[in-house]
Amino acid sequence: MNLAVLRHHHIAVPLKFDIPHRRSFRKKRGTAPPCLLSIPRFRKRWPREPKEDTRVQDQGNVDLQDQPRRHYRAFAIAVGCLMFLLGVTALAGWLLQVEIVISLVPGFPSMAFNTALCFVLSGVGLAASTLAARRFRVTATITAGLAAAIAAARLVEIVTIGRTFHNVDVLITRFLVPPDFIAKIGGGMGPNTALVFLIANLSLLLSLHMEKKSQVVQELTSYVVVTLGMIALAGYVTDAEQGYRWGPYAAMALHTAIGIVIFGSGLLARSWWMQPANRAQIPLWIPAAVCFTGLLVDLYTPLGVANGILYVPLVLTALWFGNRNAPLFFAFACTVLLMLGFFAVRHNEAAFWQEIANRTITAATLWLIALLVYYFMRNTHHLEGERVRFGALVRGTPDAVVVIDERGTIKNFNPAAESMFGYSPQETIGRNIKMLMPEPYHSEHDGYLAHYRQTGEERIIGTTRMVSGRRKNGIVFPIDVSISAVVTGHTKTFVGIVRDISERVRQEERMKTTLSQLEAYTAELERSNHDLDEFAYIASHDLKEPLRGLHNHSRFLLEDYEDKLDEDGVRRLNRLVRLSQRMEKLVNDLLYFSRLGRQQLAVKRTDIGLIVKDVVATMELLLEERHAKVIIDGRLPEVVCDAPRLTEVFRNLITNAIKYNDKPAPLVSIGYLDRFVGKDGTVARNVFFVKDNGKGIPQEFHEDIFRIFKRLEKSQDSDDGTGAGLTFVRKIIARHNGDIWLESEVGTGTTFYFTLGKKREGQNAAA
Repeated sequence: MNLAVLRHHHIAVPLKFDIPHRRSFRKKRGTAPPCLLSIPRFRKRWPREPKEDTRVQDQGNVDLQDQPRRHYRAFAIAVGCLMFLLGVTALAGWLLQVEIVISLVPGFPSMAFNTALCFVLSGVGLAASTLAARRFRVTATITAGLAAAIAAARLVEIVTIGRTFHNVDVLITRFLVPPDFIAKIGGGMGPNTALVFLIANLSLLLSLHMEKKSQVVQELTSYVVVTLGMIALAGYVTDAEQGYRWGPYAAMALHTAIGIVIFGSGLLARSWWMQPANRAQIPLWIPAAVCFTGLLVDLYTPLGVANGILYVPLVLTALWFGNRNAPLFFAFACTVLLMLGFFAVRHNEAAFWQEIANRTITAATLWLIALLVYYFMRNTHHLEGERVRFGALVRGTPDAVVVIDERGTIKNFNPAAESMFGYSPQETIGRNIKMLMPEPYHSEHDGYLAHYRQTGEERIIGTTRMVSGRRKNGIVFPIDVSISAVVTGHTKTFVGIVRDISERVRQEERMKTTLSQLEAYTAELERSNHDLDEFAYIASHDLKEPLRGLHNHSRFLLEDYEDKLDEDGVRRLNRLVRLSQRMEKLVNDLLYFSRLGRQQLAVKRTDIGLIVKDVVATMELLLEERHAKVIIDGRLPEVVCDAPRLTEVFRNLITNAIKYNDKPAPLVSIGYLDRFVGKDGTVARNVFFVKDNGKGIPQEFHEDIFRIFKRLEKSQDSDDGTGAGLTFVRKIIARHNGDIWLESEVGTGTTFYFTLGKKREGQNAAA
């Protein structure tokens, strides 16, 4: 199955699926298959199974992405089992001294004991590395590490000691196999075989511990492994010894070559299982074919020929891979193949250094091409990223975005523009922008563009204008247009950002209407307040005259006829006198209350402590009568206020604290708080308080006491007051942009708090 993916960061769209998978997808999932696209160099990483204990095994749910992954893993496990069987069979041949099992064909090179052991270890490591449990991963690490160590030791021996020594091979074999049989078979692990087991098991170890960075390495390693195995097989088929024997060293056995091809296929399947989406948009056998062809030609042609040029297509195939490091990995693989092609054959001593120079120049050229491809892919990746981000921004913005060229032809029309104007992109792209404009903009637009092309004068570029647009149904609506110019080479493109301001215009019209009504209401309110104040002033004066008449005539009757009236008549006349006096007080308080709202405050910096002392001095007689005491708790600050009005505030609060106090020794405390936190959580700063130890006020009356003429304790015969004192206090504090409130506990006392110039947080003072 060939896969190609749309790649970019973590977004992927499958591009090609086999028909059976499509049918399975429709049948099992009940939905249509994914969209078929073909855009290069974008990818999404397929879900990778979690590491260690968090990795979950298949639960039987068939998923489009999990299905190929299970196929790859099953193939890798099968390959591991085949390698294990191959290795065990060869080991059995050594232990049982069956020569045909070791060499497969009489006269062919034999599989060394260590080679068979490496097949067993590598097979176990490959199969265990695909399983989730931690014990399998540990097993894979140990077995792959042992195989790599054996191969590395053999390569070191070949490089340092030479072809006639096989100490690494004999080290284990001599304890299990008779020496005469070892001498009869001879040979040992070849350098090509040792190289395969070393790089393959190292890539397997890398993938076990660095999954995010190892997938491409393992994929490229698998190509090299398969190529080396195929070259050895080709050597047997064509009877070319240099294919399976590198130089004078031990050769790769026929069944070893077959096992190596199988090993490389298993590694490739495992790399695809780790991250199937990393496959290229070209069939992945193409790079493998290039590797095989290049190395095969390199082995069968003279070393002086520049065969390295055959590896250039391999580096260029990295353009179709999502991983930007792919060209560097391919260059590394090509360098390895160049070295293998050089060391695998005998050299002509006369041209030895020329051949080295040839290989060096070829490798340098491949790395140069790889670097150029790498930087090209990186720049392309960045450009595509910016294009995708810009496209997402244009598609996702709530404002309409319309792109036109210098002739006014629409080149781009985003979804918000579709919704705003009612046209689809097919109806607008390629047509003139003036189709979206009503008159007079429709007729003037071509003239503006012509003027711009002739003079280059930009009248509206970089500005925001309020104009009108026309929808598909002919409705004209107001819009804000901001136009910017984008220059690319010799081409200039204009990007217009359009915002429908119909609602804003309606809001502005409603606001204008509301402001007009508010101005009318304000004027009417001012007139009404003026009339009300004037009425209160006149009414209070007019009421005083009959009240004085009632009061005076009642006094005259008492003075002249008291001895002629009975007791009930005298009592009624005395009550009439008191009621007329109380009525006069009410009228005076009403007149004063109306003046509080009209008169300007005479503010100046005032020492509140002096005000309180002056009030206490004027109330000396009342304090003596009630055995009351007023104390100042701490220092009172200086504030900017109307001193006479604030004097009245303290006088009313202190008077009430003494008058409505049931204790034998009333105590009034006056103080100041920088910061106040109430029982309900409200916070205030710069707060004055007047606290008493009196009767207390129930919670339900905390607002009633501020109403004019509202008294909680009143008597028909009482002339102690009108109940307007706290109303005056609240009005005066409100005129100072302050607030007043109280906290009280029945039977314990009451505390009045007030501010001047600042209200409590979340509270509004009554005016």
